[in-house]
Amino acid sequence: QVQLVESGGGLVQAGGSLRLSCAASGRTFSSFSMGWFRQAPGKEREFVAAISWSGGSTYYADSVKGRFTIARDNAKNTVYLQMNSLKPEDTAVYYCAATAKGKDPTLRQSFRSWGQGTQVTVSS
Repeated sequence: QVQLVESGGGLVQAGGSLRLSCAASGRTFSSFSMGWFRQAPGKEREFVAAISWSGGSTYYADSVKGRFTIARDNAKNTVYLQMNSLKPEDTAVYYCAATAKGKDPTLRQSFRSWGQGTQVTVSS
């Protein structure tokens, strides 16, 4: 198991930026692919972005492509989500998650370890 703690959420105006961080502890961080998901009120939790264990591959939902960037620092056991050009529809609780190598990092069911979430609110 790996323990995950998100931070960096908050309230921002449309067009603004936020950077989310997810600090991991426990088993070797670099052995996991990492993902960000989000859940808006009354909606299913959805995939946002993912990054392979090495950082060599990244994946994005179409709704955030070109605006969000996922990155990781294995030396700091941390994964980041840089969110630019934020829109009101980006408002949600954002969750960090970890999955083993070989799993599809774009699928929610691939992930076993989840953080507690951080709220992102984008005002119009």
